[in-house]
Amino acid sequence: MDNYKVETDSRPLAGRRVALTHPAWHSCGTYRVVLGQIAAYRALGAEVFPVAISSDPGFVPGRAWIWKSFSDSTPELDAGARFYGGASFLAMLDPRFLTHVLWPYIHGDQAVIRLGMAERAVLSPEVEAAEYDLVHCNHFFLMPVARRLSRGRAPIMLDTHDLQARQFALINERMPWLPPRVTYEAMLAQELEAMRGADRLLHLNAQESDAFRAMLPEKRHSLLYPATPPAPTGPGGEDIVLVASNNTANVESVIWFLREVAPKAAGVTVKIAGNVDAGVQARAPEEYASYKHWFLGRVDDPGAVYATARLALLPTISGTGLSIKTVEAMSSGVPLIATPQALRGMDAEALSLPGVSLADTAEDFARALVQAARAPAADESARRASATRAYYDARFSSSAYERNLAMLTAPLLARDA
Repeated sequence: MDNYKVETDSRPLAGRRVALTHPAWHSCGTYRVVLGQIAAYRALGAEVFPVAISSDPGFVPGRAWIWKSFSDSTPELDAGARFYGGASFLAMLDPRFLTHVLWPYIHGDQAVIRLGMAERAVLSPEVEAAEYDLVHCNHFFLMPVARRLSRGRAPIMLDTHDLQARQFALINERMPWLPPRVTYEAMLAQELEAMRGADRLLHLNAQESDAFRAMLPEKRHSLLYPATPPAPTGPGGEDIVLVASNNTANVESVIWFLREVAPKAAGVTVKIAGNVDAGVQARAPEEYASYKHWFLGRVDDPGAVYATARLALLPTISGTGLSIKTVEAMSSGVPLIATPQALRGMDAEALSLPGVSLADTAEDFARALVQAARAPAADESARRASATRAYYDARFSSSAYERNLAMLTAPLLARDA
């Protein structure tokens, strides 16, 4: 973290207006990061304008019916004004869109379609008309919206989240795109070019921070772990839980667990929470059928799953960037069994924390699972005092995030003072 001095005022951003752009996603790590950002800015005194941008056509502001599913799934945003943005169906008929966006997309260009939709997004009139002191953008592909709201005056901080071109390449592995397929390098070039428009780049984990610093040495970078709402540390219970949303990396990890680990841990029952069930059913129908009774489906509050847990499982075998579900599990103070991949993006201390059992192989994971299932469950006081909870408090709590965010915004806002 850069060492900037800030005023001791607990509300250093009082009177400041912050536009905060984010993808119209829910039930995922990005959404929980966004909630932490909004809460931090408000705690620091800023007036926040959250703008959810859809990458699907037709999601323009004012169509309450088309936004209903997103709105119903994100009740936390109702705590303040919320704003929307998306491209119209008519924009899809523009010859430039067909030539420069849609044509590359059918060859697998995940970067160009997201940037193209953001460039054509219609925004809520109130947010379009307002003046801002700072624009906080989430994901490079929303930079066209961030630049529009900045008007060349307000500084832009871009939360990269992770190296998106890697994620796009992973998505493309199982998609029937037309040849010639877009390359990873072509999507990465678009990602880096969009990032150059930000005044400061924020990275959620150490590995991605190092990678982006090397690729964009001329930009200002900061490692800023996200504020992640804590999961309950009790009252405790007997549940062995695995929390996962429906993305490619999570689906692959859950399938690996069901195929390679679960058969070696006879007698153990696991509760799998989150909408990962749909992906597992589609990709591995036999495993899904065998363990269907383990799946809870989508839950309104993934963190609450830990309240009655005795043990949390993190059988991660793929994925990029910091794992928010790992941070969430740590905050609960419940004992963890994890692959090293689950702790990606964290510092070396995470690999040796008491209460975290690392498993490199399916055999190791199953052995640790059977052993932990027989151990006494930790009570609420033990979970609150756990090493994993202390690690969370020091790096990922709202107070840590607010302190670091205040330090990073101070020099940008000082330009206008």
